[in-house]
Amino acid sequence: MAEGGGGARRRAPALLEAARARYESLHISDDVFGESGPDSGGNPFYSTSAASRSSSAASSDDERERPAPPGTAPPPQAVDPLELEEDETGGGWSAALRDRPPPHFEDTGGPTRKMPPSASAVDFFQLFVPDNVLKNMVVQTNMYARKFQERFGSDGAWVEVTLAEMKAFLGYVISTSVSHCESVLSIWSGGFYSNRSLALVMSQARFEKILKYFHVVAFRSSQTTHGLYKVQPFLDSLQSGFDAAFRPSQTQVLHEPLIDEDPVFIATCTERELRKRKKRKFSLWVRQCSSTGFIIQIYVHLKEGGGPDGLDALKNKPQLHSMVARSLCRNAAGKNYIIFTGPSITSLTLFEEFEKQGIYCCGLLSSRKSDCTGLPPSMLTNPATPLARGQHQIRTKGNMSLICWYNKGHFRFLTNAYSPVQQGVIIKRRSGEIPCPLAVEAFAAHLSYICRYDDKYSKYFISHKPNKTWQQVFWFAISIAVNNAYILYKMSDAYHVKRYSRAQFGERLVRELLGLEDVSPAH
Repeated sequence: MAEGGGGARRRAPALLEAARARYESLHISDDVFGESGPDSGGNPFYSTSAASRSSSAASSDDERERPAPPGTAPPPQAVDPLELEEDETGGGWSAALRDRPPPHFEDTGGPTRKMPPSASAVDFFQLFVPDNVLKNMVVQTNMYARKFQERFGSDGAWVEVTLAEMKAFLGYVISTSVSHCESVLSIWSGGFYSNRSLALVMSQARFEKILKYFHVVAFRSSQTTHGLYKVQPFLDSLQSGFDAAFRPSQTQVLHEPLIDEDPVFIATCTERELRKRKKRKFSLWVRQCSSTGFIIQIYVHLKEGGGPDGLDALKNKPQLHSMVARSLCRNAAGKNYIIFTGPSITSLTLFEEFEKQGIYCCGLLSSRKSDCTGLPPSMLTNPATPLARGQHQIRTKGNMSLICWYNKGHFRFLTNAYSPVQQGVIIKRRSGEIPCPLAVEAFAAHLSYICRYDDKYSKYFISHKPNKTWQQVFWFAISIAVNNAYILYKMSDAYHVKRYSRAQFGERLVRELLGLEDVSPAH
C-alpha cells in the first residue's frame, strides 16, 4: 500500500496539470490571485497541499467519516444493483446515460481596455469610481450639510468639501484595508497605527466633519421605496463600470464573499464589545469569474423589510436564495455561461428555468438545505451497502444529471452543463487519485479558486465599520472595487513594470488618492 501511495504522489503533479488543462478558464489564475498564502481548508474535494485532508464538511448528510474499503476502488460507473431495480420513470428520471457536448462558448474573457504600462493604481480604481461619481458625492455631501444645518443649527466649522478632499477622504478610509486598524482615526493618534505622512494631508477635525455629512444620495425622492436608496445609484454606477471593464470567462460562481470581522479586532476586543456591535442587516452576494476572481455583479439583500424581497415575504432560505440567483444572473442570459452554486441555491426548478435562458449550472445539493422538489427520493438517501471512494450513481432527466458520489461522505450534484458519461479525477497527494464524474471535478476545481480568492483578498476589506447600513454597504462595495482594480492591474502591462503585491497596490492607491504621489502619464 505504501508503494502505491508513493506512486500516486509522484504522479499527482502531472495528473493535476492534465486535469487543469481541461479548463481554459483556470490558466491565468495562479498569477492573478497574487501573493502566495495558505490554501483554504474548507474545500473537501480539491487540494494539492501536502497537509490536505479529505473532509466531509460539505457533505449533504454530515455523516461521520468512514474508512474506504480495502483494495482498489470499483469502476466509476458501478452502482448499487438494488438502486437499478427501482422504478423512477414516474418523475422522468432514468439510469440510462447518454453523452452530450458542453455548452458552446467562443467569447474570450478578460479586460476590455488595454491600459498603458504607465497606468497607476488610481487609474485602475477610477475605471469603477470615476471623477464624475466622486463629483456627485461632493454635491450630495454639501447639499446634506446645508439641509442638516438648516434644521439643527449652523456649523461654523464646516466648509464645503472639494473633489480633492473627497478623494483624500476615500483614501483615508481605504487605508484601513491595508493597515487593518479598526478606526480610521488611528492615523492621527500617534499610536501604533499612526501615519504622519498621511495625517499631514488633512486634519483629523476636517476628516471628522466630512465623515459626519458624507452622503451619496442626500434625500429620498417621493417615488423611492428601496431601503438602500442612499447607496443604490452608486451600486448601479459600479455595476456599469464592472460590465464595461471586464468580460468574464464561461465559468462563474454565485456565493457570499468572506467579509467577516477583522481578525485582529476579534482577537483583542472583549466579549462586551462584541455584544455591543450590531449585526449586519444585509447579506452581500456576488457573481464571480472563477478564472480570475473578478467580481462581475453584486447583489445586496436587506434582512429586514416588508417589500416583496423581504424575509417576511419569502417563507424559506431556498426561496430567498433562488431570488438572489435570478437577480445576479439577470444579465447573463443567452451567453452559455456555466454557473456553479452552493446547496442553498441548487434546485431543479431554478436550473431548468436558467437552461431556457441559455444559462447552464452545476451545483452541490443538500437534502437539508436545498429545494429537492422533483428529484428522485432514492437518490437523496444513502444506500444500505457502504460505497467505496470514487463510486457514484447517476440519474438523468433530459439534459439534467443528478450525481451521488462517495468520498468519505456522500456528495450530491445537480448539473446540466457536463456530460454524465465523461470521467474526471480528484487528486489528493495523500490519497492519490479518486475517480469521479467530470461535473464533480469541474465543481471542485472552480470552488478551489473561489476559496483562494477568499484566502487572498478577504483580508483587504475595509476595516472601518459605520453604524448605518447604507454606509456599510458602500464601504464593502468600495473594497470589492479595489480588489477588482488590482485584478485588472495584474492582467495589464503595468504589472510587468512594477510588480506590486495586493498590499503594495493598496498603499499606492491611498497615497495617490491623497495626492502624495505623482500619477501623471509621464511618471
